[in-house]
Amino acid sequence: MDDNKIPPTVNDPENGGMGPDEIEKTGKKVRKRENGVKDYQRLIIRIIAFVLVLWLLLFVFLGVTTMPNVDMSPNIKSGDMVLFYRLDKTPAAQDVIVFRKTDSSGKKLTMVSRVVAVEGDVVEITGEGVLLVNGNAVSESNVYDKITLPVDADFAPEFPLTLGKDECFVLGDKRSEATDSRVFGPVLKSEILGTVITILRRNNI
Repeated sequence: MDDNKIPPTVNDPENGGMGPDEIEKTGKKVRKRENGVKDYQRLIIRIIAFVLVLWLLLFVFLGVTTMPNVDMSPNIKSGDMVLFYRLDKTPAAQDVIVFRKTDSSGKKLTMVSRVVAVEGDVVEITGEGVLLVNGNAVSESNVYDKITLPVDADFAPEFPLTLGKDECFVLGDKRSEATDSRVFGPVLKSEILGTVITILRRNNI
């Protein structure tokens, strides 16, 4: 081994080291690789944030269900998509709500109906098909069906009915056919899933 031979340096391309151009190219490659990793990390963070926001919207703030029957026809038709706000569980009269009721077989049903009276109100349906709330006839411009009393219903309330705390009385817009509080009585606040905010028509999807 020649002890007098000078080892190459990074700035000595003639002796096997890297010159300024090679150093600059290597630095660019390293930076490009680092930027690629950062871009990938940013993409993963954006995907996680999007999934989190979507989850919050669909499972915390908003809900979607399909209108299962003709109870709210013609305003909401069977098969229409119903978007509701989960955090609003104290509806006012004329709000449309999504709620759950248990049928005689123990099956939980998701239902959609219009609130016509809330806690503290006195509800009555006359034999002539007039809806009374606190003794006053209710006029509804968006309901075209005449209201009737159910002939046979196991849980039908007796009228006049005074609504208790956290109770509301609901009716379907198709009054001649709908299954609603005339059949199963008041809806409890704990049974309400949310208040309807918009409808997506089936024929527009």
